Amino acid sequence: MTSSQRRIRIVAVAGARPNFMKVAPLLRAFAASGRFDSFLVHTGQHYDESMSESFFRELGIAKPDVNLGVGSGSHAAMTAEVLRQIEPILIEQKPDALVVVGDVNSTIAAALAASKLGVRIAHVEAGLRSGDRSMPEEINRVLTDAIADFLFVTEPAGRENLLREGVPDARIHLVGNVMIDTLVANLARAREQRTLERLGLAAGEYVALTLHRPANVDDPAQLEALFAVFEELHRELPVVFPVHPRTRAAIAQKLGGRAPRVMAIDPLGYLDFLALMADARFVLTDSGGVQEETTALGVPCLTLRNNTERPITISEGTNTLAGTDPVAIRDELKKLRAGETQRGRVPALWDGHAAERIARILASELERP
Repeated sequence: MTSSQRRIRIVAVAGARPNFMKVAPLLRAFAASGRFDSFLVHTGQHYDESMSESFFRELGIAKPDVNLGVGSGSHAAMTAEVLRQIEPILIEQKPDALVVVGDVNSTIAAALAASKLGVRIAHVEAGLRSGDRSMPEEINRVLTDAIADFLFVTEPAGRENLLREGVPDARIHLVGNVMIDTLVANLARAREQRTLERLGLAAGEYVALTLHRPANVDDPAQLEALFAVFEELHRELPVVFPVHPRTRAAIAQKLGGRAPRVMAIDPLGYLDFLALMADARFVLTDSGGVQEETTALGVPCLTLRNNTERPITISEGTNTLAGTDPVAIRDELKKLRAGETQRGRVPALWDGHAAERIARILASELERP
């Protein structure tokens, strides 16, 4: 940075577990460029230790400058509380831009506050669309993109979605995937954790499962039917299930009062979960990020949803969309057990340098008079 270049002030927001993996490489890239001053707001949307603070430690993220402590609540309550608390922070900090990532309630709330104050907004992971407006995340994505000034997309479909919605092409930047930046930076460390040894597992001889979407866990009949499939699989191949807090509550209330007959464990930190995914025979999930991570790892993934906002994981990656019908899921599992897996490749720009591209673009744009 020359003496004539001013430093660019950024307020970055993280609210939930997936946000932390996306914010970490951004903060590193901003610091490495020498052109930014960053102020990190943790909204506290995820307040469980294993879902929040441990990720900051493992990913080397400095202690947030402020933690709003929003915690749990309805979508309206969380959004309103973040909106209420972040406005005075933005007024005090006077940032050149607000950087938000992903699609959680904290994302739209912070973006809305910034928009009302005339602060420019950078949305990282913009343009993803499932086409399912019953998903709260889809509403958050669409609304955040509508008011963002810089839209950083992970795959070509994101750009196409934004152009179709009328976003000017000049605002859209295909930069790659910051989630994969974090994976690339931490995979070697994850493999040193001896996670499988501690869990009594052998590489390639188990299945990893994540489950938390309302469509899968809120209806007792659906939950019971899914676990009948998982338990059947578990009799042949260990199904390792780090239980999301939301899912744990649903299971306690809706699974007939019994514990699932799979290998249910407490939530894992980032490094342990990365190691678990990396050496699984295949992964079952309804998560968005896991679809991307398994594609980057080359591990077969079966997505237990009727749609995905990450189509490149299917067209180029290792992901198969199974839907939520237990009969269809059982059929897809038979194919996976027989070795009929989708041979994928890592998408272009998923190379560990997306955050650096974002930093360069923001520096160029925000230094303009």
